[in-house]
Amino acid sequence: MKLSIQSSRLLIRDFSKNDWEDLHRLYMMPETVKYNPSGYPESESATEKLVAEWSEQPAAAHREEYTVAVIEKAEGGFVGVISLDLGDAKYRKAEIWYKLLPEYWGKGYATEAVSSMLAFGFGTLKLHRIECGCSIHNTGSYRVMEKVGMTREGVKRKVLPLEDGWHDAYIYGILASEFARTGE
Repeated sequence: MKLSIQSSRLLIRDFSKNDWEDLHRLYMMPETVKYNPSGYPESESATEKLVAEWSEQPAAAHREEYTVAVIEKAEGGFVGVISLDLGDAKYRKAEIWYKLLPEYWGKGYATEAVSSMLAFGFGTLKLHRIECGCSIHNTGSYRVMEKVGMTREGVKRKVLPLEDGWHDAYIYGILASEFARTGE
């Protein structure tokens, strides 16, 4: 299933192989790597390979990952990446994650992208639950989760291996019934 979602300011679409340079720029920024346990990509070719894999997701017989590009509609600029990774179909749940270029932070773009992906997950995919997590020090990320109606459900202790050591992670979740009540 191909994915293309439009919100007021964003186009959220499947990656094309040509998007690798934009993603590489995002993944090479110290501000965006700070809370990412994956760290920096090994090379440009590693990022190119990753984007090639993501661009093949729509061709899957049973798509389990929706790792997509976030594009600013007015100018067509790359904003970042967001992903909805499905779990076992029996549980009708997924995990969402996102990473945006710093110039888009604090302007509601992450909230808009996450809200759009939640609507897709609960609407089109008929999911029951969507989860997300982040370092307890990543204030911007957990504020986005709270703005979209997610509930902080707990803390996983020392689960994220980051550059400066092991970090605790906040775990957030939202149910389809809760999202429906937010008016999205």
